[in-house]
Amino acid sequence: GLEILPVSHEYEMNHGMTLDEIEQMALANNPAIQQASASAHKAMGYRDQVGKRPNPTIGYNGSQLADVGTDQHSLYFEQEFVRADKLSRNEFVLQKEVQSQLWEVETQRYRVITDVRLRFYEALAAQRRLELAAEFYNVAEKGVQIAKARQKATEGTRPEVLQAEIQLKQIVVQRRQAEVKYRGAWKQLMAMAGNSEIPPGQLIGVLPDSADSRSWDLVEAELLATSPELQAARARVARARAHLDRQQVQAVPNVTLMLGAGVDNATNNGFINTQIGVPIPVNNKNTGNISAAYAEVCRASQDVRRIELAIKSRLAKAGQDYDSAAVAVEQYEQEILPRAQETLDLTESAYSAGEFSFLQTLVVRRTFFETKLEYVAAQTELAQTQALIDGLLLSGGLNGTQDTEFDSSLRDQSLGGQ
Repeated sequence: GLEILPVSHEYEMNHGMTLDEIEQMALANNPAIQQASASAHKAMGYRDQVGKRPNPTIGYNGSQLADVGTDQHSLYFEQEFVRADKLSRNEFVLQKEVQSQLWEVETQRYRVITDVRLRFYEALAAQRRLELAAEFYNVAEKGVQIAKARQKATEGTRPEVLQAEIQLKQIVVQRRQAEVKYRGAWKQLMAMAGNSEIPPGQLIGVLPDSADSRSWDLVEAELLATSPELQAARARVARARAHLDRQQVQAVPNVTLMLGAGVDNATNNGFINTQIGVPIPVNNKNTGNISAAYAEVCRASQDVRRIELAIKSRLAKAGQDYDSAAVAVEQYEQEILPRAQETLDLTESAYSAGEFSFLQTLVVRRTFFETKLEYVAAQTELAQTQALIDGLLLSGGLNGTQDTEFDSSLRDQSLGGQ
């Protein structure tokens, strides 16, 4: 006999999972967020290092040691003084780098949340399609019973029974396929959440049945003002300008002071020596580094422009998809679904009374089921587009993150001034 494939017990968990629970799990487990956070802390470490003053040197000096009675012994202290506020400028450059890295962390958080929501609604839609397959199975099974009853009453034919049974078997196949797709969508969702070992279970949530009208000009303005992706790019411009300012003072020479004191055994008198050294910026005026830093300012500024245009482009596509899905959801909810349900009820009653042909009945049943599936598809597109817009058009939660481009070499450049 015909028996529908039972739903796995894994789908019958008493406690379902909500979107909020999965989001929190993903934020705690996502390795890309941890990567971005580590890069920010690395930049903080370099920031703390590049402003350190050079260590002083303490030493001993002995002269004329082979000439007994005339030898001289002294202790000396040597210190390099970094001029033009280079060390503070170093810290300022790295502070801007820290800010850009912190914005990268925030960007990655949005990417993760958006991806979780996209996959959540995909899995929720698969769950809904599984439910619809079960519901339509009941409709098709009732159709088989009616066809058999009509045949028994000599009002129907054997081919009608067979066609009804074929339709029922098709629903069995579709339900099995829906379960497979749900399992796949669940695995993708849990992988994004960072815990792929959780077995398939129930998702708690609803797909939208309506949409708010949007002013896309206002949405665009808000995105350009709040996007962490854009804020990170702007921070890199500030960092590049700070680095240019730093390189422009590199040629200012540092001063090295040496102070010594000792005793001359020939005279039995003490003495004090002092020495001051300043490199002359004749051969190296740091023009190459200044030119490179200026080019980086230009490049970073263009990157801001590039990201602005990319945001506008992504928003144009998302806005189009949102409006299209909103129209579809509204039409299905208010016009199409009520008529499909009414058509099915009237057709089933008319067929039972012998007033409708069997072929027409099969078509109506199939149309009803497909209409429900199309409605779920429209709801899914609306939910996912809404999630993408709410996520500031950021996705790619498992993509690699941008590491810091700086290290502590600015401090090495500051010392010596050569």
